Amino acid sequence: MARKYIKSRNFSCILYPESIPKNWEECLSKLGVSMAVSPLHDKDKSAVKGQTYKKGHYHVIYVAKNPVTTESVRNKLKRVLGDKAVAHIEIVDNIEHMFKYLTHESKDAIAKNKHKYNKKDITYINGFDIDRYVTLDESQKRGLKNLLLNIIRKEHLVNVIHLLDVLEVHGTEYGIHNMSDVNDVVTANAGGFRLYFDANYQMGYRYTVTTTATKKFDKETGEILADK
Repeated sequence: MARKYIKSRNFSCILYPESIPKNWEECLSKLGVSMAVSPLHDKDKSAVKGQTYKKGHYHVIYVAKNPVTTESVRNKLKRVLGDKAVAHIEIVDNIEHMFKYLTHESKDAIAKNKHKYNKKDITYINGFDIDRYVTLDESQKRGLKNLLLNIIRKEHLVNVIHLLDVLEVHGTEYGIHNMSDVNDVVTANAGGFRLYFDANYQMGYRYTVTTTATKKFDKETGEILADK
């Protein structure tokens, strides 16, 4: 079966500024599907003699609500952007890789020394969230679990809400950006995390949300005994 007749939910396409309306963002939003649009790629080096850069273009990630064909996606895009809008469209097997390619931060783009674009210039349509499509492998899950347990031990946390409070403020300092991954790892290893929380509680530690400081206290009177 030809690939263009294979159904998928994840696609990418290329759009050229001169072939789409000025209000292209509004037009795309009318389709009601999640999309991410790259910064304008106007610094891509050209292999054509006498041409420094390729013609400026946008890369688009298109996530359909149900499995559809490339032709179906092409027709929907043409309907809102015009008949000449879509230059190229294909199925995406790895959204994380394609998302990184939007700014040339994918491994292949880096290897080819392609110009890196600013991630802040990515346009998100209809609530596109890359975290929904990035999954951790078993090694990464194990690493995240060990990191979270170390945070619990270091900060003397006694329950999962305190852990989430710390990560909300300091998560990026630990290299944690996706709270969905945190929730998945904690729930999948609830018994192990409970051991750490219970141990801190039994040692008489109380977590202070405003300062993330921990103090040892008398569990019967609540009196603070010593700073930690």
